[in-house]
Amino acid sequence: MPTNRAVQVSKAKAPFELVERPIAEPKRGEVRIKVQACGVCHSDSIVKEGFWPVPYPRVPGHEVVGIIDALGPEVAPEWTQGQRVGVGWYGGHCGHCEPCRRGNFMLCRNGLIAGIHYDGGYQDYMIAPFQAIAAVPDALTAVDAAPLMCAGITTFNALRNGGVQPGDTVAILGIGGLGHLGVQYAAKMGFRTIAIARGKDKEKFVRQLGAHDYIDSQDGDVAQALQKRGGADAILATVTAAKAMSDVIPGLAPDGKLIIVGAPGEPLQVSALDLIGARRQIRGWPSGSSIDSEDTLNFSDMTGIKPMTEVYPLEKAPEAYERMMSGNARFRVVLTTGN
Repeated sequence: MPTNRAVQVSKAKAPFELVERPIAEPKRGEVRIKVQACGVCHSDSIVKEGFWPVPYPRVPGHEVVGIIDALGPEVAPEWTQGQRVGVGWYGGHCGHCEPCRRGNFMLCRNGLIAGIHYDGGYQDYMIAPFQAIAAVPDALTAVDAAPLMCAGITTFNALRNGGVQPGDTVAILGIGGLGHLGVQYAAKMGFRTIAIARGKDKEKFVRQLGAHDYIDSQDGDVAQALQKRGGADAILATVTAAKAMSDVIPGLAPDGKLIIVGAPGEPLQVSALDLIGARRQIRGWPSGSSIDSEDTLNFSDMTGIKPMTEVYPLEKAPEAYERMMSGNARFRVVLTTGN
């Protein structure tokens, strides 16, 4: 029986294991994907550390790009063998049912997450519900497309649903795995884009990404610096530091929004007066459906947006995971299978 290399976690907090498994056959409504690349995301720690109840052993990975290798019965006719597809974080959401349309992804009847509810992309072949998959443009390489299935869609979707218009001022707080994509999307969407990070050395880089202006957070009060520029109509917070998010709220223009996509471990401390006086808002944004993934991929293809990546072979998944968790990767880590 043909076998499949898979990197699994046998239980919460257990080390990664490279194992051989039989290649599974897709069941009703499922496709089998020959994995080419899979991004390593901070959310993979949910499986590794056991933050959510997950059936073990489990193969992580929700930034998957590959080729449909086989189809089970009752798969929608637009999907064919040999087609390039991706699987993202909200891997079971089709975007068509009522909960999806209202944004209640956890209530979706197909609400399954790749790498959590079913085995993800840290393997040579994976099974996914057809509602989870998104078509990948031919011009995007697997390595470039994989991080867009989570980091890309998160920033793209948050910005396009952020209530801002071309010409508005949008600040990107943090220039890491999410932020370096956020700057590119904001600039290509026509926003006056301000990047916020630590250190003067970041300015040249963020301007190369498309930022129109830069604020060094070590060079004074960021909120005051934003107000000197007229205030931000939206701030996309990609950092995981609650204080940094709280500190920028006074830098919002009237009716401005702080859009949170980074997940700090501690609560935000916010002055109600900072919100009331200028009608400011704070909102969070998760990821999106498979339809949103296709929009992200197509927009990235049309505008030339690409993630910066560090690439590891599948068998070095433990090393790749530690590199990502260290915060030192520039800027996304991707596993490749050789398929």
